[in-house]
Amino acid sequence: MLAEKLEKRFGDFVAVDGISFRIERGEVFGFLGPNGAGKTSTMRMVACMSPASGGTLLVRGMDPHRHGPAIRAGIGVVPQEDALDGELSVLDNLLVYGRYFDIPRRVARQRALELLDGAQLSGRSSARVESLSGGMRRRLTIARALISRPELLILDEPTTGLDPQARHLVWERLFQLRREGVTLVVTTHYMDEAEQLCDRLVVMERGRIVGEGSPRQLIRQHVTREVLEVRLDDGGYAGVIAALTSAGLADRCEVLADRLLCYGADGDEMLAELDRRRTELGRIELVSALVRRGSLEDVFLALTGRSLNE
Repeated sequence: MLAEKLEKRFGDFVAVDGISFRIERGEVFGFLGPNGAGKTSTMRMVACMSPASGGTLLVRGMDPHRHGPAIRAGIGVVPQEDALDGELSVLDNLLVYGRYFDIPRRVARQRALELLDGAQLSGRSSARVESLSGGMRRRLTIARALISRPELLILDEPTTGLDPQARHLVWERLFQLRREGVTLVVTTHYMDEAEQLCDRLVVMERGRIVGEGSPRQLIRQHVTREVLEVRLDDGGYAGVIAALTSAGLADRCEVLADRLLCYGADGDEMLAELDRRRTELGRIELVSALVRRGSLEDVFLALTGRSLNE
């Protein structure tokens, strides 16, 4: 897949502002960004659901303007909302969807049973969808998107609202699809999910790409090796920032709504410096302090200026 100077406009509003990217066959590629960054508009263009306003887009080597139906025949889409038919059985949801691709009934049934087995839903094939848990519905939605054996699978927030166990079951299925050579394009608000799943990703902000690379590359380029997270009883972080920056221990500090993030090479040394200067800082009372490695969430904050809870 190739996009060059891709644009999407709605009247005077520019949702996607001249972005370029390439997605290799069999790759897991992620789009990250805050709400309104242009992710959904980009995904709709990639899925041939919305025409581009400008630039070049090739999906499966074809131009969506001229070959939309042929492209869609090789794409599976997993929307953020499941949109399953609650009155049909689990199996019938797959069989009915298979008819949209003109798959023979016998072939569709064989594929559906295989997909339900892969989704760990074989024992619920005759159950109505409305009786399934959220995790089961998500796995069924992914199975439904695979009934046509697509080369490209587009997933919009694939594990939103799922508990940790259900998320890991979805991850296992996506890892299996990657091993089978299916190209996956993913949007997610979970930074740990992006780190786990994506070979490469882009970070979008206000319709533009502000960062691109593998999770490890982005972390190395944009954040320090370690981060000290501090919460104070009174939330007065100015003294902490001054102490750590004057000592040359913190390269950068970010004040969030509920905590202070201090970026540096040695988090333990930053914490020790605060302890040494406790009296000077007015006997600060640490509610909590955590030293951790730099993460993709820190990259997100550095590139967009927004925390995930905004």
